[in-house]
Amino acid sequence: MKSKTLIPNVLSIAGSDPSGGAGIQADLKTFGALGCYGMAALTSLTAQNTHGVFAIHAVPADFVAAQMDSIFADIAVASVKLGLLATPEIVTCVAERLRLHQASSIVLDPVLVATSGDRLGSEGLVEAMVRDLAPMVSVITPNLPEAAALSGLPQASTASQLRATAARILELGFRHVLIKGGHADGPNAIDYLFSGPSEMAFAAPRVPTRNTHGTGCTLSSAIAAYLAYGLALPDAIAHAKVYLTGALTQADELDVGHKEDNGQSQGHGPVNHFWQHPRR
Repeated sequence: MKSKTLIPNVLSIAGSDPSGGAGIQADLKTFGALGCYGMAALTSLTAQNTHGVFAIHAVPADFVAAQMDSIFADIAVASVKLGLLATPEIVTCVAERLRLHQASSIVLDPVLVATSGDRLGSEGLVEAMVRDLAPMVSVITPNLPEAAALSGLPQASTASQLRATAARILELGFRHVLIKGGHADGPNAIDYLFSGPSEMAFAAPRVPTRNTHGTGCTLSSAIAAYLAYGLALPDAIAHAKVYLTGALTQADELDVGHKEDNGQSQGHGPVNHFWQHPRR
């Protein structure tokens, strides 16, 4: 008899977005849309919507550990996505529990700046990520401002600057870095994967929409989902890029966020995570 293919279990360790477009909520939607069973350990509660982030309440590190322990003790975790970790203490705690439970296929989205431009996390967060997480994550996925914060270099605007930024991040101990090009200019949004001396480009047409809230969360979660299926990292990124592009292309079907009299939103609405699923 043919063996049954099991649905992979994917864990997000990140902050909550009550408006549903980013954070844990975006991660769980992405996992579900891609056929995975999603789980979540919350690191922080936020007050935010399509206009910005107004408050962050960090969860005590020992409670983050308790959430992770309860999951790993009972459920086989195929891959892990790390999002907003809020404080250096939470970073250290998460790293310790991941080592203890021998977690693998870990995708780190170093959430430092929201789509709205709001700074996220406390002082010392970058240093803690480098010290505690660099040796264990499969890939780190910064956008251009986050890559600058990690590397200590100015935000890259040329190919040579981008390579210098990636080289600096790899020198910190990360095995692979995917620098996302959403903040760059041009007709295509190009993400670059750097692995030592080699590099790969993943391009997609830039989608003209203001509904970009949670794009980083969504891409990293999609990568984690495809890694859970056993895909190699470049293939997981390529599939995740296709998924995110579709979610951006169909984002204007959503009606999320305050509209002005002319029908235009002043904020950044979410992407359409379930764009592949027919509406009933």
